[in-house]
Amino acid sequence: MLSHDRVWAAIDALAERYSLSASGLARRAGLDSTAFNKSKRLSADGRPRWPSTESLAKIIEATGSSLNEFIALVEDRATAAPDALPARRPSVPLVGFAQAGAGGFFDDAGFPVGHGWDLIELPAPGGGPAYALKVQGDSMLPLYRDGDVLIVEPGASVRKGDRVVVKTTSGEVMAKVLSRQSARTISLVSLNPEHPDREFPVHEVEWMARIVWASQ
Repeated sequence: MLSHDRVWAAIDALAERYSLSASGLARRAGLDSTAFNKSKRLSADGRPRWPSTESLAKIIEATGSSLNEFIALVEDRATAAPDALPARRPSVPLVGFAQAGAGGFFDDAGFPVGHGWDLIELPAPGGGPAYALKVQGDSMLPLYRDGDVLIVEPGASVRKGDRVVVKTTSGEVMAKVLSRQSARTISLVSLNPEHPDREFPVHEVEWMARIVWASQ
């Protein structure tokens, strides 16, 4: 039976299947990040609020899944009959470094916004919402080559020695090693010895995301 609870449970299950939170799924589909919050599922007077068919179509397209897969989640067949659905690794948006540096492509947390991105499958299920960046140029040699793909997790904790992608408020995007982070400054070591190390005031760093995998 098609019920309000089952439709919302299917949205949550779809998000989890592709290693996303409900808000991450909404962002990937080009929707408001709060569109699938639990507080939005009931109106102020307690009446059920259903997701629109347009929203459902967008999350199906954004995850590269199918209507049949979503219906199976609504009917809760995924747990009752695990062989009914093909195994599928999570897919994430693929963004070029030039796009990452341009305005309007990322939210304040460092996630791609909108939809229409190319999608690639993750090599393995991640620990949190992620996306892929495609290396362009030779500034990251010898570690990363032109055309390599980096998987980054903006929500992952970052510690000294981690490889990170950083975007500054001036639009620079770079992959470096975090050397030091204080309340005032962020120090980065260059991967390429021909490029200088960098240090930025914290207010000049728009976002920083940890690199969790690279296609080397």
